[in-house]
Amino acid sequence: MTFNRTTCFVAASLILLASEPAFAHHMMDGKLPQTFAQGLLSGLGHPIIGLDHLAAIVGAGIVAALLGRGFAPVQAFTTAMIAGVAVHLAKANIPAAELLVGLSTAAVGLVVAMRGRFGVVPVAALFALTGVIHGYALGESIVGAETAPLGAYLTGLLVIQTVIAAGAFLGVKLLSAKGHAVAPLAVRLAGAAIVLVGGVAAATAAGVIG
Repeated sequence: MTFNRTTCFVAASLILLASEPAFAHHMMDGKLPQTFAQGLLSGLGHPIIGLDHLAAIVGAGIVAALLGRGFAPVQAFTTAMIAGVAVHLAKANIPAAELLVGLSTAAVGLVVAMRGRFGVVPVAALFALTGVIHGYALGESIVGAETAPLGAYLTGLLVIQTVIAAGAFLGVKLLSAKGHAVAPLAVRLAGAAIVLVGGVAAATAAGVIG
């Protein structure tokens, strides 16, 4: 009974947290960063206050560990996300970006739940696409900023993404190295949670969930 209640509580919390659209996640109370410190704070905070972004980054770290190709897939993901910010700054338009953020997060969660059984090339393509889409969404809060806060924002964004993904990567590696029987189940549960977050974010963006 305790397990069921806990599971329901976690699921409900994820739904509530994921119900905010990706473009609504703002540090600095929605104001444009004006200083280096504000830009850095904004970059460090955005992937954390947006559960859909956080879930995708954690998923990237887990998948990288499952693929056994080192940390390179994560670096590719974070690079693609920075490129996505640049796309937004260049005033390019990605239609239905909020919906795509949710769908791409759910796709990453599916790869996690399937324990990376989609092959390196498909996963690399997914990481590139997901990174650009999420970066585009995150770039909304920095459009129009001066050079110093913009550079600080990108630095903070890159640092926090790398730290989060590295934590997930090392966690999976540690569990696997110690031969914990719970490791496969933990990975599948993590994947299911990421799919849930992405699904709720996509449904919210599509207007299915108010």
